[in-house]
Amino acid sequence: MYLATFKIGDKEDWGLVRPEVGLICPAKVWVGQNAPATLLDFIRLSADDKKLLSYEPPLPNEQWLAIDEVELIAPIPRPVRNIFCVGKNYMDHIEEMNKDMPGLNIQYPQYFTKATHTVTGPFADVPLHSDVTAQVDYEAELAVIIGKKGINIPEDKAMDYVFGYTIINDVTARDLQQNHSQWFKGKSLDGFCPMGPWIVTRDEIIHPVELNISSWVNGELRQRSNTRHMIFSIPKLISILSQGLTLEPGDILATGTPAGVGMGFDPPRVLKSGDVVRIEIEKIGYIENRFVE
Repeated sequence: MYLATFKIGDKEDWGLVRPEVGLICPAKVWVGQNAPATLLDFIRLSADDKKLLSYEPPLPNEQWLAIDEVELIAPIPRPVRNIFCVGKNYMDHIEEMNKDMPGLNIQYPQYFTKATHTVTGPFADVPLHSDVTAQVDYEAELAVIIGKKGINIPEDKAMDYVFGYTIINDVTARDLQQNHSQWFKGKSLDGFCPMGPWIVTRDEIIHPVELNISSWVNGELRQRSNTRHMIFSIPKLISILSQGLTLEPGDILATGTPAGVGMGFDPPRVLKSGDVVRIEIEKIGYIENRFVE
């Protein structure tokens, strides 16, 4: 299933998407009048009530909405907890950012978080915050949505805890990242986590997850890789993260970015006002955001 959150005017709703025909079935039409209020509620409730995942949508009719007539927003626009993120999970990205230390031996995932207020829509404008940073960069990433509660999850059971997948741009202020000698501040400025355009449920993407991932800046290809090149697989990331730390339904885990980010160029190619960044992941779709003053 493809599940999206959207707005019509000031009203926020969610529903099932048929991307191939450009239509959305609102939740109350699909699940019924007692449908969970938000997509996050649906994820939480479906962990205990599997029949929620088995509802068959009606055939497209006048109650369905055209995607072009709604505003797609982040599928989980107000996460309850910070987004869990992974740094240095593609060797080519490690090497482009550490040219003087090629072939680093990465033994453990490097986790950090982005604040909840960073989340913005898949096609929203993103502020450059030029009053506090001069080095805004992009990072194309596959994000995993956790589907049920768990702690100390064995690696061979970890995929049972995946609800689905979405796309994020892990926007980063590189100078703040360097100035503060950690990643949280530079990753957590307002609007620095475009997400969407929807969540694709686990059953739509076979395991192991091997998806092409690409980014473009103003139509110029910058990143092109495949998630098979991740150093730490999705099950391993979930398993290690959950050691002594309870994961909850609706938690978001961003899995790292491949080579081709702006700071990997010589000289660096950071974002400027008017730049448009498009990130596309196979079998999910794309997000596209303009960066503005």
